[in-house]
Amino acid sequence: MPLSPLREEDLQESFARSSGPGGQHVNKVSTAVTLTHLPTGVSVCVSDSRSQSMNRKIARERLAEKLAERRATRSAKMKADSAKARRQKATRSFSEKRKLVEEKRHRSEIKKGRGRMTRDDS
Repeated sequence: MPLSPLREEDLQESFARSSGPGGQHVNKVSTAVTLTHLPTGVSVCVSDSRSQSMNRKIARERLAEKLAERRATRSAKMKADSAKARRQKATRSFSEKRKLVEEKRHRSEIKKGRGRMTRDDS
């Protein structure tokens, strides 16, 4: 699925010193990148590479994937909600209603049979 391009004005970048392997380079240079999408508040932090520019590229890719996944989830939820509303509005057919009433009568008879037993009953 193609990812939609991110608008630069919607992004906020911050840099920090990375941890892990990389020796003196990661201790001296801020290579970890945190990228935040301001309209949604979605954020990713990347410190995979020793290179800040590579981490920036990876962060943009991951943020685009995260936003696409979020859009897909929201779309699926909206479809499910509309399908549920459609099912709730649908009226039952005559035979369905009759079957439902018969089941209720049957259940009622079962429950009536559960009454307390008195000395006369035994």
